Amino acid sequence: MSTETSTSGAGGTVSESEPLGTGPLVRRGALAAVLASVTNAVLVLAATAVGVAPGFRPLAIPPVLLLTVLGVAGATAVYWLLCRRASNPDRTFVRVAAVVLVLSFLPDIGLLSADPAATVAGVVVLMAMHVVAAAASVAVLTGRVP
Repeated sequence: MSTETSTSGAGGTVSESEPLGTGPLVRRGALAAVLASVTNAVLVLAATAVGVAPGFRPLAIPPVLLLTVLGVAGATAVYWLLCRRASNPDRTFVRVAAVVLVLSFLPDIGLLSADPAATVAGVVVLMAMHVVAAAASVAVLTGRVP
């Protein structure tokens, strides 16, 4: 794995690749999971408080936290693999994450016909939680946290 660091010299900025070990990557993955989980828990609590989809089981804390952590763990594994295989792992990871994010919306949309408790607002909240997990994963794993 590598991260890029910049140094300034007489010739301008130079990028150097530095190895990113498994330990730092695991810590980044854990941080992304915590950030995404806390944010998604707040979204669930807010959606529940305003009655977005009463009785819609996917909008409950336990499944949201479990699936958020699993999603970020999967993203971390993909990033680890890309760091070992891709010439530009960050760029490739962003592209893969974008495609997976769009595909992750399909099961949510399917819930509108499969779950009688699903509402459009409830499904939109689920989709927002996917965006949160993807954004946290991309930002933290690639080291682009503001």
